[in-house]
This record gives sequence, structure tokens and C-alpha cells, in this order.
Amino acid sequence: MDTPPFTFDVVIAGCGPTGAVLAAELRLHDVSVLVLEQDTEPASFVRIVGLHMRSLELMAMRGLLDRLLEHGRQRPAAGFFAGIPKPVPQGLDSAYAYLLGVPQPVIVRLLEEHASRLGAQVRRGCAVAGFAQDAEGVTVELTSGEQLRARYLVGCDGSRSAVRKLLGVGFPGEPSRTETLMGEMAVGVPPSEIAAKMAGVAVHRRFWLRPFGEGVYSVVVPAAGVSSEQPTLDDFKHQLRAFAGTDFGVHSPRWLSRFGDATRLAERYRVGRVLLAGDAAHIHPPTGGQGLNLGVQDAFNLGWKLAARVAGWAPETLLDTYETERRPVAAEVLDNTRAQMALSSDEPGAQAVRRLLTELMDINEVNRHLIEKIAAIGIRYDFGDGPDLLGRRLRDVDVHGGRLYERLHRGRGLLLDRTGRLSAGGWADRVDHLADPTAVLDVPGVLLRPDGHVAWIGDEQRELDDHLTRWFGSPGR
Repeated sequence: MDTPPFTFDVVIAGCGPTGAVLAAELRLHDVSVLVLEQDTEPASFVRIVGLHMRSLELMAMRGLLDRLLEHGRQRPAAGFFAGIPKPVPQGLDSAYAYLLGVPQPVIVRLLEEHASRLGAQVRRGCAVAGFAQDAEGVTVELTSGEQLRARYLVGCDGSRSAVRKLLGVGFPGEPSRTETLMGEMAVGVPPSEIAAKMAGVAVHRRFWLRPFGEGVYSVVVPAAGVSSEQPTLDDFKHQLRAFAGTDFGVHSPRWLSRFGDATRLAERYRVGRVLLAGDAAHIHPPTGGQGLNLGVQDAFNLGWKLAARVAGWAPETLLDTYETERRPVAAEVLDNTRAQMALSSDEPGAQAVRRLLTELMDINEVNRHLIEKIAAIGIRYDFGDGPDLLGRRLRDVDVHGGRLYERLHRGRGLLLDRTGRLSAGGWADRVDHLADPTAVLDVPGVLLRPDGHVAWIGDEQRELDDHLTRWFGSPGR
């Protein structure tokens, strides 16, 4: 029996930051995209989330950073790991060595607008109810009863992902054992009183009040004894009094939530023509503020590869590298959040380890390693033997007429050539060529993938051609 024609190239379940970024990355390559979002309206609560260095770099690569900076507040790149207060380490390898705090609704709105401006369709009040895949594509059934035909389906639909469950992919890990309340609200007492009270309960690492400015504080307190899934302001007041002897006069909450320390990683990121990204593929406690960043970085890794498969030029194994590169990164994030949660325990052993680590972080290299781990600028994908830079992302360096990342706005590969002798040749429809002997780079030439990772280093055209074929398919389409 003949299958119906494709309605879209790719259907994405979920229009959070991961889904919106993925949609935009696909549209840069003219892939037709439909994004399904179960919620009829964007979330209204104003939660501040932090974009770490690697996410800021990726936003700069697509020309989005200036818009985000208009709505955000920069904070020093310090104190992320287990909340251990240390100064900004020296030698951070990024032109964007800060944390950008932005209201989550603003991030979601800007990323969705970006995807829509590029031509992605977003349909709200609709979700995936079922699907069936075959060798050519995926038939997707919506909760409305409508059926769509797509070449690929990507689940970016959160920790309770319907796509993951329907796909039958396991989600092993540890269930939540420790519950914590988190919110943002105004306080009714002066900062000096908060500081004095906090000094008396500082041993408890899941208790803090941290200022955002204008009298608004981030409040975290253990949830022990609070039964409601959606906490109220009275729940916060009760827990604050229990741990600090005062509720600090908290009022006017921006948002209130509860989180646990459940930690899970999908067994697979891809089954045939169905893939997972973001929280659908991994969950962990918010310690270190890595969740949104990890999902957005998944999308930047997946987008160009999936677009290449749709366009027909991708090498057979290219889409497989999404899982082989990103799943180990998620596993490392899960481990560092496990470690940070262990360091928040009141147990004497955990506190002894915390004191020891606090001493070790006075060593700049230790402090920098931990910050770069959370900020995701220390990632090195396994591209085989070669210089240390191979497989790493390249920082935003000065090039002729501006900055390197400005040359990556279109989501294409880039050959940065200081020799003037190299060529992208038959790959010019997929790879830009910048011949610039003045580029601030200590190697003769590099081939950058669309996500900014270094795929080749050298000055020999024959070697370059081999790597162009590896990452960008056959020449001269």
C-alpha cells in the first residue's frame, strides 16, 4: 500500500528551549519543521535561569546573544560547583566568561520567535499521541486525532516524554530521594538580618537566600514535611521558620516550585527515525544550573546532522554521532550533579569532603576545571588521534573584519585558513572558506563544524578533503 506524502520533514514534540533551538537549526538548512507544544500558552511564571559560557557561545554563533543580553543580567562565572563560594578562576577559555541570568519566559519567547522567523511552524495545544515508523519515515498521530507524515520525529517533550515512552526506550537511574523547595520572592527584612540568620544555618547546603536585586531573593529550603506537589508561599514560610527561626517576611512570589534529585539517562538517543533531546533524554537535579544548557547544546549538535540527512548529503554514520557525542556528555553532567548533591548533605563524611574540596578549589586549576565542566567549555568529542584542540570547540577569536562566530550565523561549516592555500572545493555549498593570515590562531588551518567544534587541523589539502568527506559527505553534489 502506498504511504501518504510527507507533511513535514521533521516533527518536534515540545517547544521549550531545546525544541525551539532544534527547529531553528533545521530551518537554517530549509528543512520543513512542525513543533508541537502541549501547553496552549507559554508559561507565565518568571523564573530566572542561567545561560553558561558554552550556551552563550552558541547563541553568539547564531546572532542571538545581543537580544538575550538586552533582557539578562550578567553574573561572575564563579561559585557554581556545589555553591562553594570561590572567585572567578583565571584563564577561562571563552570570550563570554560570565553567567547570564534571563527570565525563562523571555528565553522561550526569543527562541520560539527565532524559529518562527526562520519559517518553523509552531502548533500549541497539541501533542504526540502515538506514532509508527518505517524505512522511509514516521506517521505521527496527534492528540487531536490528526495524522501527519514526517521523515523524522524528535522528542523534546521533557522528563515525562511521551515520545520516549512510546518508543520504548528505558530511562534508568535513581528516583528522587531528597526534595527541595525553590522560588523567587520579595523579602521584608534588611539584608543585614538575612546575613546574620544565614550564618547560623549555613551548614545546611540546601538552604539559602540569594539576592537578585530590587528586594527579590532566590529562596531554597528543604521540603521535608511538605506534602503538596505545588508548594505555596505558606509552605515556604513554614520551612523558613523551621530552619532559620524566621520567615524573613517573604511575600510577592514570582514563582514557586519543588524539585527532587532524580537522576536518569535514556538508554538510547535514537531508534530509527525517532530521536530524543533535552530532558526527554536526561534529567538531574538543578544544582549548577546545567539542565536548560545541556538540552540547548543537544539541539545545536543534532540540528545540522539531521538537516544533512534530510538533504541527502550526510555520510551514513553522521546521525549516529549525535548519540555517541552527546550521551557521554550527559552522563558526565549526571555525575557532577550527583557529586554536588552529595556535598549538600549534613552527614559528617560529606561535610568533610566538602571542606577538603573547598581547600583544593583555592588552587586556580582546580577551580577552573570545575567551572569549565559546568559551563561545558571543557568538552572534547572523540574525533580520533590529534592535537588537543581536535574535537574541542574553538573560542570566538578575532578574524579579518570582525569575530569568528559572526561567520557561523548561517549554521554552515567553516574552513578557517591562515595559509591561503586551502580550499573547500566541492563542499562550498555546505562549508564557507575564510582565508585570513591574520586570524588569532596558532595553527595553520582548522575545519569547524556548524556547532563550532574543530573537525580537522593542518595545512594539507588531501587530509582536509578526507575530513570534509567524513563530516560533509561527497563533494560536488
